Amino acid sequence: MELPVGFKERMEGFLGKEEAKQLFAQYEQEGRHLALRANTLKITPQELGEVLPFPLTPVEWCPEGFYYEEPARPGLHPFHEGGLYYIQEPSAMGVGVLAGARPGERVLDLCAAPGGKATYLAAAMENQGLLVANEIHPARARVLSQNMERMGVTNALVCNMSPRDLRRRLPGFFHRVVVDAPCSGEGMFRKSPAALEQWSMDNIRLCHSRQMEILEQADALLAPGGVLVYSTCTFAPEENEGTVAAFLESHDYILEDACFFPGFDRGRPDFLGGGEELRKTARLWPHKIRGEGHFMAKLRKAGEGEPALLPEEPGVKAPREWLEFCQSALPDFPRKEERLCLFGSELYQMPEGTPQLPGLRVLRPGLHLGTLRKGRLEPAHALALALPRRENGVALSLEDSRAEAFLRGEAIAWQGETGWQPVRLLGFPLGWSKVSGGQAKNHYPKALRR
Repeated sequence: MELPVGFKERMEGFLGKEEAKQLFAQYEQEGRHLALRANTLKITPQELGEVLPFPLTPVEWCPEGFYYEEPARPGLHPFHEGGLYYIQEPSAMGVGVLAGARPGERVLDLCAAPGGKATYLAAAMENQGLLVANEIHPARARVLSQNMERMGVTNALVCNMSPRDLRRRLPGFFHRVVVDAPCSGEGMFRKSPAALEQWSMDNIRLCHSRQMEILEQADALLAPGGVLVYSTCTFAPEENEGTVAAFLESHDYILEDACFFPGFDRGRPDFLGGGEELRKTARLWPHKIRGEGHFMAKLRKAGEGEPALLPEEPGVKAPREWLEFCQSALPDFPRKEERLCLFGSELYQMPEGTPQLPGLRVLRPGLHLGTLRKGRLEPAHALALALPRRENGVALSLEDSRAEAFLRGEAIAWQGETGWQPVRLLGFPLGWSKVSGGQAKNHYPKALRR
């Protein structure tokens, strides 16, 4: 890999020639560190290791994270479609751990696509409270929405808004805000050829300016006493310690220690001549840990108090079609009928504490339950993936070829209870079928079929 000359000169100046040589050597190695993260909304890390057909090695700084080795292809396993895990770069897992989200809180992931950190936050919250996963780019926001669905997240609003517009609607509303900021991507050169091609000092300065604007909005969204987690995947000190230092100069925050794992390096204020307090930030170097380059900072806003109380979105009366569907197909589903909302003919179950939706550009206002069609409800794929592990429905084993056939969109043979039934692999739901005449008619979404 041909690294930019300017990048190499800067790294030699920051690290010294000998350590910079160790860093550059990482870019010459074939392949990257491959990892996935257990989705604890569906399965424990221990159980995941027991059901996958390839070995896993723990990621030391993330209890839910595991390395895997080629030729394993976890993206092709049916359990990937069932949302039992998220394939994620191991260094990036540290941000979710650092954020420390808890059940019942209001949490914002401001730059959330494609969803690795947002789905971690939802799992840490145990689907309780309110998670707002926001992404400004429409196409990336759709990918984010799909990943939240696959992982069985039920407590999230997926929004497609600028941070400035979100600030106007939800000032002081959140206990925690995560900003995984757009950056020059020096730490991801092996993964992103575009970052390699676009590297320049002008781009670094542009990224710093953009990061400062995003943090300005994040501050306004966060309640007094709340936690702001800032991260990048670059080595550039202008975007790391420099951005944090500039933010602290104009805002009343306390920097907390982000080095929760011994293998993380402390921040380097000496790169820019900043204060020693910046050593509380964390740098993840690829020549020191099994992961790509990353930077993290944890800041606590001054003051005390509860997040702002904003008017909540009123629920609609439970449609008869939904009640009838639950009675026939989901007798034990934990319904939250006071939190139902309709987008046209689409029925959703909103998270607790959902603010009024007018003025918010929302792609997914909670859990999609289904579509109302002429006196009946057609259940949503998201509803199937949010169901707990059970043995009812179309129950398949790992050795059963019908699981792969179902994911291809084929009808499969099944003698059992008729009507809408979830198709399950080892009890984990994959999607809906409609059973009659010894056959389970396939309702797996066409866009997801293999």
